[in-house]
Amino acid sequence: MKEARVYGKLEENRVECRLCAHNCRISPGKRGLCGVRENRGGTLYSLVYGKIIAEHVDPIEKKPLFHFHPGTRAYSIGTVGCNFRCAHCQNSEISQLPHNHGGRIAGRECTPDDIVAAARRTGSQTIAYTYNEPTIFFEFARDTAVLAQQERIKNIFVSNGYMSRETTKRIAPYLDAINIDLKGFTDAFYKKICGARLQPVLDSIKRMKEAGVWLEVTTLVIPTLNDSEEELRDIARFIRSVGADTPWHVSRFFPAYRLDHLPPTPVTTLQRAREIGLEEGLHYVYEGNVAEPGSENTYCPGCGKVVIERAGFHVAPGIGVKLGKCSRCGVHIAGEWG
Repeated sequence: MKEARVYGKLEENRVECRLCAHNCRISPGKRGLCGVRENRGGTLYSLVYGKIIAEHVDPIEKKPLFHFHPGTRAYSIGTVGCNFRCAHCQNSEISQLPHNHGGRIAGRECTPDDIVAAARRTGSQTIAYTYNEPTIFFEFARDTAVLAQQERIKNIFVSNGYMSRETTKRIAPYLDAINIDLKGFTDAFYKKICGARLQPVLDSIKRMKEAGVWLEVTTLVIPTLNDSEEELRDIARFIRSVGADTPWHVSRFFPAYRLDHLPPTPVTTLQRAREIGLEEGLHYVYEGNVAEPGSENTYCPGCGKVVIERAGFHVAPGIGVKLGKCSRCGVHIAGEWG
């Protein structure tokens, strides 16, 4: 256990967790919505500090981050718990484990030093805080990120974007990149499918951009729920307002968890989503979870030529980006290329 860092004490030994936009008010002996932060006698504790349930070496493209050191490795870690209840969660076995198993907290005991050492040992240039929502293991993520930064290892979050302003302020100086899921563009979708609200996610996207953290956005396109042209166009317009150079990943849904009755997303829907993104002025739009040739290539917004060719998580040698510019026409290609 570790005492939480972003919370306030209330009357009668209650506490208010201020880590995310839920702002849970928690009575003694109870936990917040994430299932991993508990009030013990008026003090809020993280139950997942140093309790790692998943750790792997992944391609950076799997996060997905396409404009941040392509072709490199990310040492990826996660804990149990989540502040969302997404009906389509692909990692529900760990994200919902405390809720589905009587509050159980599982994971391998380790320290921030252990994680940084593992990243070095595996030749990973980055540590990714992923698999479940990293906001809910903020204390461990931040302590690890501070050490990683000292060792010149980069840090990335893969997040649902529900963190508070205070949490963003505390973690952004140690983050190099973030991918935020923008799961839909209505409060109705967020409430029904995720158990959350839309506006805090939009706020986090803007704040991370303003903080100078490299930002990419992912939308899992789910048939009948968030796949209308109107909603996709609203998402694209919002991302364009944040910055035309912000990559947008429109990913294919496959039946999972409580949405196993829905069909996979038609590839044509993703193709249309990409068209919409480009029509709205985005420079980089990618179709994820498909095997269509060219769907995940990076094209120069100037000359239209391929500057990065991808197949699955493999990046072809000979990246056509030289010092952040297209090697053919010299137009700036947004990102961090190393």
